[in-house]
Amino acid sequence: MRTDELVHALVADRAAVQAPLGRQVALAIAIGFAISAGLFWMALGPRPDIAAAAVTVRFDLKITQALLLATTAVALVLRLAQPGADTGLQKAVLAAAPILLIVAVVAELLIVPASQWQAKMIGSNALICLTVIPLLSLPLLAALLLVLRRGAPTSRAAAGAVAGLVAGGLGAALYATHCTDDSPLFVAVWYSIAIGGVTVLGAALGRSVLRW
Repeated sequence: MRTDELVHALVADRAAVQAPLGRQVALAIAIGFAISAGLFWMALGPRPDIAAAAVTVRFDLKITQALLLATTAVALVLRLAQPGADTGLQKAVLAAAPILLIVAVVAELLIVPASQWQAKMIGSNALICLTVIPLLSLPLLAALLLVLRRGAPTSRAAAGAVAGLVAGGLGAALYATHCTDDSPLFVAVWYSIAIGGVTVLGAALGRSVLRW
């Protein structure tokens, strides 16, 4: 059997389980998020001024960006779980969160005096951000990789990496409710590094875990 015939056969075999796989992914996210949220509430909890912060643009924006990244990454990882599936649209949509962040950074640079840029970027919670986001992401990443074993990704590393984006985005959204650094400059640097670390971990684990 030629390679293209094998791929088409696998696609046909997997088509019947795609809907159940989607439900399993949703369940994995729900379980992983519940565990992460429990850890978050025990260790940190929301910031004391969250009620006031929730009506500010910067606070709402950083959570929106994290959730948008996670949502668009879910759509892509479901496509990657199917061998030979077209992922062009999902990859394009995945750019929405980074584009929104870039727009927010540009707006911040225009609004905030240049003398304050460095302080806004460094913030006061960088080390906590780099530690907590990956830790909160681990239950989500583990649950997603476990479920994705039911799929048949042609690129295990890519599927693992995108699972890392989902987990990192949701972990960042949780942490954002605690973090008092709301500037897009802070988010662009430290949140991105933390989520990037989870993405790299997902890619590394995907190579070995997502075998079929």
